[in-house]
Amino acid sequence: MSDFLPISKEDMEKRGWEQLDFLFVSGDAYVDHPSFGPAIICRILEKMGFKVGIISQPDWRSTHDFKKLGKPKLGILVSAGNMDSMLNKFTAAKKFRSTDNYSPGGKPEMRPERATIVYCNRIREIWKKTPLIIGGIEASLRRFAHYDYWSDKVRRSILIDSRADLLIYGMGEKQIKEIAFNLSNGVDVKDLTNINGTCYLTSTLDGIDNYVLTPTNEEVIESKPKFAQAFKIQYQEQDPLRGQKVVQKSGDVFLVQNPPALPLTTSEMDEIYDLPYQRTYHPSYEELGGVPAIEEIKFSIVGQRGCFGGCSFCALVSHQGRIIQSRSSDSIIKEAKLLTTMDDFKGYIHDVGGPTANFRQPSCKKQLMEGTCKNRQCLFPNPCNKLEADHKEYISLLRKLRNLPKVKKVFIRSGIRYDYLLAAKDNFLQELCEHHVSGQLKVAPEHVSSEVTTLMGKPGKDVYIKFAESFKKMNEKIGKKQYLVPYFMSSHPGANLKQAIEIAEFIRDLNYRPEQVQDFIPTPGSLSTCMYYTGINPLTGAKVYVAKGAYEKKMQRALLQYRDPKNYDIVYEALKKAHRLDLVGFGKNCLIRPRAKDNNSKINITKSKKNSKKR
Repeated sequence: MSDFLPISKEDMEKRGWEQLDFLFVSGDAYVDHPSFGPAIICRILEKMGFKVGIISQPDWRSTHDFKKLGKPKLGILVSAGNMDSMLNKFTAAKKFRSTDNYSPGGKPEMRPERATIVYCNRIREIWKKTPLIIGGIEASLRRFAHYDYWSDKVRRSILIDSRADLLIYGMGEKQIKEIAFNLSNGVDVKDLTNINGTCYLTSTLDGIDNYVLTPTNEEVIESKPKFAQAFKIQYQEQDPLRGQKVVQKSGDVFLVQNPPALPLTTSEMDEIYDLPYQRTYHPSYEELGGVPAIEEIKFSIVGQRGCFGGCSFCALVSHQGRIIQSRSSDSIIKEAKLLTTMDDFKGYIHDVGGPTANFRQPSCKKQLMEGTCKNRQCLFPNPCNKLEADHKEYISLLRKLRNLPKVKKVFIRSGIRYDYLLAAKDNFLQELCEHHVSGQLKVAPEHVSSEVTTLMGKPGKDVYIKFAESFKKMNEKIGKKQYLVPYFMSSHPGANLKQAIEIAEFIRDLNYRPEQVQDFIPTPGSLSTCMYYTGINPLTGAKVYVAKGAYEKKMQRALLQYRDPKNYDIVYEALKKAHRLDLVGFGKNCLIRPRAKDNNSKINITKSKKNSKKR
């Protein structure tokens, strides 16, 4: 247990510590694994020579748990965990989730709503002047005035509501090193105003230059066009090389966002993933059933960060950036060898990748010198002519991994961007099908309507069809029976019943029966969330249709699963509303059969009519 970071006074005493330098408060259970942000940050501080302790999932109903490791000498770090605490707690339908994979035994209700704010305010009750720094995905994506789906209103910056001194956005490794160095040398936290990848509050803009001003917090609350304008500015400045400071006034204070931190170099990435993680949850959770989240990542390897895919519904660009940062092959091989020595390793590496598995390098060399393009995506609407699509290094890495002793199979599960795969002129598809797929390959076209995929920043239906044909031919060539499992999203901005029916017909033609359908969830910080709230595409100013009513969302979801008998009535109503009763019948192109002429059917028809009147 002493190899884990201290979680109690007893642990501190065993190390001969009277006082911590830094205290980390997390909304997740303590898992000492490099897929967990708190573990990385704490291990970095440890390597720098600082005394670090962790309080995981404290009881927020009082201040008692927050005091158990004592007042730290230099500062307190707070994160809601690996997920936004509201997304962790609620579904797209705003219903409570039954489990929390980041809590012992998957038990829900182990963290409060808006955990970052709640934890910080409890801490301020105890220690009013101790430097307080927030980070993690929740803080990162709520740094400006933002739309909160669960309260259905615009909330001001989380930095204001938390009463913290400093906000780290992005992954945080570079920032925490600089912050810790300065605090340990006596610099006041109020003077840490020039660290890239951080936000701070100030009462004056005197002495601040090279910034762009967004509409104020009050303006974006009152005006949706102003909200869209503010988002566009924030979105376009998220680049570490060309990005300017972004300032948003809220009441009497200014929120200042410094430009994003520079991308990690390969050697910096290697160093981070070589720290002495225990690679599992703290032993104190064993009798509670462990921490379920470890199961998916325990034998997976993070190879890179960032994504230039540009999906509108994903806030990854705002958190990890568009410039790919990757580890060396040697570093990844070293980790793989370590995995093979673990007692419960069965010979299978579950994943090797990142947000997108086949992005192992920046999309072009220009990004490393000038930054990413301000008004141009790398892959959308078509691959840029400067895109360097190449899997050679990834192929070489995968071959080395599967040739390691004790390794039976190396899977790729973190997602393949198939438009990038098609743009590359190499044999990655064959390597993928021969060695790294286990019967099914999950891909995410998300939608097939051009009106919707354009707003999503995703390739159109024709690109998916081309890939599906290539995948089929390749498996025929190598003599394997393997299948694509496409994921679709319902109720994304731009999607109405017409577009939902278009997906249903596509699914019909594929003879596919999706078991899972993702309802669009407006999470803070994404382009799609801005469209959802404002009804405006902030990049073009064009109006966007948004399905906000619970029943229409239910209809769109049911259409994607029209074969499920329990969805019959709502699918019928959706087709009727869309004037598509031509899809009700016995023909091969029909989605559902006509209602049976029996007593039960009559009852269903009566109920349906009554419900329609109510609506």
